[in-house]
Amino acid sequence: MPMTRQEAVEFLLEHYQNPQHKGHVDDATFVRSGGNPGCSDLVEISAHVSDDGHVDAIAFDGQGCTISMAAADYVAEIAQGLSLEEIEALSADNLIDELGREVVQTRPTCATAALSILKQAAHEQLMQRRRQANAATDD
Repeated sequence: MPMTRQEAVEFLLEHYQNPQHKGHVDDATFVRSGGNPGCSDLVEISAHVSDDGHVDAIAFDGQGCTISMAAADYVAEIAQGLSLEEIEALSADNLIDELGREVVQTRPTCATAALSILKQAAHEQLMQRRRQANAATDD
């Protein structure tokens, strides 16, 4: 059942005011940044990916509007433990629903900035791992 507008506002404020994943991953496999310059949003995602291709540590840092920072914290929360393939399959449309469509639909770029950055990084990691695997089999 979709959140009410008030529930969505409270959800976003909780993630904005009390982020659980803000910071940096010291031994990060990747660090990727991007954002929404039109809204002065800047998001940096750092993550460590285990040998089996799962995110075992993830954090975000940056600055921006309430929606972009709350969404970055939530994206880190849901990505924890996922495989790179599962991250690639995450849907921006589903994220908007989970954040509260009624509240974030007017700012979809803010709401999906962190997810876009993370998906790009996951894709690049998968491509790099495939190249390494192919190179190893060619030896």
